[in-house]
Amino acid sequence: MSAALVVVAHPRSDSLTAQLARRAMARLEADGHTVDVLDLHAEGFDPRMGTEDEPDWSDPDKEYSAETRAHMDRIAAAEILVVVFPLWWFGLPAILKGWIDRVWNNGFAYGRSRPLLTGKRMVWIALVSYPEAKFKELDWVEPVDRLLRVGISEYCGIQDATVHFVYDSLSAGESALAEADKALAAPRTP
Repeated sequence: MSAALVVVAHPRSDSLTAQLARRAMARLEADGHTVDVLDLHAEGFDPRMGTEDEPDWSDPDKEYSAETRAHMDRIAAAEILVVVFPLWWFGLPAILKGWIDRVWNNGFAYGRSRPLLTGKRMVWIALVSYPEAKFKELDWVEPVDRLLRVGISEYCGIQDATVHFVYDSLSAGESALAEADKALAAPRTP
């Protein structure tokens, strides 16, 4: 049985983001995975970078803060990482960006000849308020996909990474929940 980590980045537990995360968790469990849910807001994660978690480029074995090490352990234990979040200002919410900055750090996520995250699967589920046609017309699909899939996942050794957009998130309602199933079943994005 493999382990999955579902990361949620939304302040409300009743949000569509949280509902999609719960749906992803149920799908993963139905597929035989054990699931660890990391709700960044509910757990009180502090996204601010302090000196204790600032990368030391000359020391990939730097001892990071206890909070950061605990999050690193949760990532390391998972074979599948699923990150569910609203796309705000065409980017990651501050809490999620801070989590990447603090936890996906030198010596853990990158900075070694063989990245420690190699071999994992990563699924990004981004909720977008725009209709699909408008989002594509604005030409945001490729830059956001590239940032998440290449700039974060592949940079950290995760070659099996996909980005799935859930469009019309402000009005999609429960019909959007099936998007979690699609995202987890989707083949790798080229």
